[in-house]
Amino acid sequence: MTVAGRPVEKVHFVGIGGIGMSALAQYFKDQGVRVTGSDREKSPVTELLEKQGIMVVVPQRAENISQDINAVVYSDAVPQDNPERVRATELGIPQDSYFSMLGKISAGKQTIAIAGTHGKTTTTGMLAKILSDAGASPTAVIGSIVRDFGSNYLHGASELFVVEACEYRNHVLELSPKVLVMTNLEWDHTDFFPSLESLQETFKEAIRRVPEDGTIVTNTQDPNIAPLLGEARASIVDYTKEPSYELQLPGEFNKNNARAAAAAARIVFPKISDAIITQSLATFAGTWRRFEYKGKTKNGAEVYDDYAHHPTAISNTLAALRAKTKGKVFVAFHPHLYSRTRDLLDAFSKAFTDADKVFIAPIYGAREDNDGSVSSELLAEQARKNGTDATALPSFDLIEEELSKAGLGDVIMTMGAGDIYKVADKLIVV
Repeated sequence: MTVAGRPVEKVHFVGIGGIGMSALAQYFKDQGVRVTGSDREKSPVTELLEKQGIMVVVPQRAENISQDINAVVYSDAVPQDNPERVRATELGIPQDSYFSMLGKISAGKQTIAIAGTHGKTTTTGMLAKILSDAGASPTAVIGSIVRDFGSNYLHGASELFVVEACEYRNHVLELSPKVLVMTNLEWDHTDFFPSLESLQETFKEAIRRVPEDGTIVTNTQDPNIAPLLGEARASIVDYTKEPSYELQLPGEFNKNNARAAAAAARIVFPKISDAIITQSLATFAGTWRRFEYKGKTKNGAEVYDDYAHHPTAISNTLAALRAKTKGKVFVAFHPHLYSRTRDLLDAFSKAFTDADKVFIAPIYGAREDNDGSVSSELLAEQARKNGTDATALPSFDLIEEELSKAGLGDVIMTMGAGDIYKVADKLIVV
């Protein structure tokens, strides 16, 4: 395999358990490249890779980097002083971040990039399934495990390359899409974008870069997107003109995801029929951690899990959950990043109005240090002022204990970008 003009026979992924990284690793293996990887711990994703014959080493050590490696790909979460990256530098092995490498391998292909604040993963999965069902044979790199494929990667034989894009650190600008799908736009990644306007500047540039013979698929009435579309050289398609498709997934937000996927499918595979789109979306089974039904507790409460970590996503998801149940709604929320929790605190405090009881875990700081400006206790306090029965608890064990009190007819939702899903896994018995 050749990447940016140089042959690659063996590639090593530092942080291979990342959802995008693992999909990219599968792509390289598909191309006949020898693939190895490392991470800090085992996970369902690393287990998936090992079942496919990709060796995953835990922990990350300099010894994992050998001289026969032609390329190293690293996750955003992996710093420059990581021992494997240091060793790769010493050996003169070229290194690329995940999105840099994704941009290189998709260059020259008919790339469809799905971007936006909410719904990227579901829309990407839907589009990949529609095109696959239509016989278009796309390759797809998706930000979650799609139940229909049993993977976050789909092998394709055509030039169609469906990828989930991300605006964080301007990663979307490392891609060269022929079709850019923008689901929606709200202020997020507040540690990188100091304001909505700064985020919009990134999307302005992404819009400018779509070629004249390309297409931008979006909601032209979205107040945060509409002012940006004057930058476009490409044609613009309003996905809200698509009909409302019947789905297994609940919520109006998922109907909009389906509209966006359908509109994009029509552009890149013009001969597709309405019947194929309708049937494909009706049978789309969803993705891991997106309104995922997990099972029932010993008391008969139904358990769901969702990746939602932005106030709008939380609010929309809980509204859909409330519509499905006549019992009480119990929520366990794992805030993601101190900066996001602090900057969007007011919106977070109003996002849980459809829940009867909310238990908030300590903030998952990830790449950030705690500066003391915000806490899960403060979020719970603000939520209570808005009428939500919210309690901050210091551990997952205590949250599990409280959620186990839900009974027959009640529903439980674990939410957040961290590993709160492990609480859901422990609760279910059926």
